[in-house]
Amino acid sequence: MITRRNLLRGVAGTLGLLGSPPRHASAEPPPETTRLRLAHFPSICVAPQYILGDLLKAEGFGDIQYVKLPVTDLSKALASGTVDISLQFVVPLIMQLDAGDPITLLGGVHVGCYELFGTDRVRSIRDLQGKTIAVPGLESSQYVYLASMLAYVGLTPQKDVNWVTHPMAEAIQLFAEEKIDAIMLPPPLSQELRTKQIGHVVVNTTVDRPWSQYFCCMVAGNQEFVRKHPVATKRALRAILKAADVCALEPDRVARLLVDRDYVKRYDYALLTMQELPYGQWREYDPEDTIRFFALRLHEAGMIQSSPQKIIAQGTDWRFFNALKKELKG
Repeated sequence: MITRRNLLRGVAGTLGLLGSPPRHASAEPPPETTRLRLAHFPSICVAPQYILGDLLKAEGFGDIQYVKLPVTDLSKALASGTVDISLQFVVPLIMQLDAGDPITLLGGVHVGCYELFGTDRVRSIRDLQGKTIAVPGLESSQYVYLASMLAYVGLTPQKDVNWVTHPMAEAIQLFAEEKIDAIMLPPPLSQELRTKQIGHVVVNTTVDRPWSQYFCCMVAGNQEFVRKHPVATKRALRAILKAADVCALEPDRVARLLVDRDYVKRYDYALLTMQELPYGQWREYDPEDTIRFFALRLHEAGMIQSSPQKIIAQGTDWRFFNALKKELKG
């Protein structure tokens, strides 16, 4: 278990109170570019990305830009270079790499975050056979994550369940009325359903194996940006990992910041998210294991053609993450 004291050793400062850069950052060359473009999309599990200001300034970035876009467009934005670096759910990233998009996976930030809710007709993933599941779209993170779960238990996602597409608010209402059987939700919607006791949790990926053993949100970069700006890439990744530690150390302050900046409406749900997600445990997991696990599931489901080995060889670079694990070990 990583203690508060150990985390404090690994964090240069806390929210809004950073002093001068730590010695290891000062000893490195300055970033090749002082501009960094990050994605801004409606998902509070990527909170570390939204509290980076002073941490990035301490790393030498003077021009920090947030590009607003739907989460479904994030992989395309990374591939095109509209966004330089961003946190994102790992499964869509693997699918983009299989399609040949120029994205490089750099490391992991946290496990968990999605929860699968079911009616009384659904008590396990296998019970989804023949049932109706609502997702925002067939390209959404909810769809691809659930497809990998179905493949893991031997079901065929394309034919063993009935997929329907609805906006999230409409899907939640249909689920509450038991007109659909299951729904996959990210925070803070998952906290809201639990609080309101709508349905029940079938799988909580934060705590239930095997999903809790693999990164959910990972850091990815535009391939050309990573190649041309290795120092900037490492410095940006360092800031994101320190921000993850801040989320673990100061969940109440981060939750308040998310509300103040209008990333989420309710402080109580934001606080539950910060408290429940294991932001401080990124050192304990292997990002390559994550890619191997999910790539196998997607291959089994017929959703990608590439082998895990090909995805890892062509679309990952763990040098910066492995170095920062040692540097920020606490």
